[in-house]
Amino acid sequence: MAARSKARKRAFQILFEADQRGSGVTDVLADWIRHARTDSRQPPVSEYTMELVEGYAQYAGRIDELISTYAVDWPLDRMPVVDRNILRLGAYELIWVEDTPDAVVIDECVQLAREFSTDDSPAFVNGLLGRFKELAPKLRRV
Repeated sequence: MAARSKARKRAFQILFEADQRGSGVTDVLADWIRHARTDSRQPPVSEYTMELVEGYAQYAGRIDELISTYAVDWPLDRMPVVDRNILRLGAYELIWVEDTPDAVVIDECVQLAREFSTDDSPAFVNGLLGRFKELAPKLRRV
């Protein structure tokens, strides 16, 4: 697995854990960093994982608002936790990170949905992130 793919997967895991614990994502990120420093069995948290988590944290309110607006018939709190956090990560990367090709972001988020969520989730994630890709320049300005 490529380094950025691993970083993206770990960022998703941090967002998921924070959501499950009801904690801030930066607090969970700090826990992961501390754990990696004190337990040699844990891999270090990559710079890109930190960038993704901190970037999401910066725009979390806006990202949740966008997901709520564009996920027709799926209120954020009723959405599967896995899907919600994959979408959060993907939305951040599509809208605010310009150095990763959009197709890569969408493909890897769909792969995460295949690995961790329901049979219907990959199509749902693909469709919503595809919409964000189309609207990204407009959404970034708001």
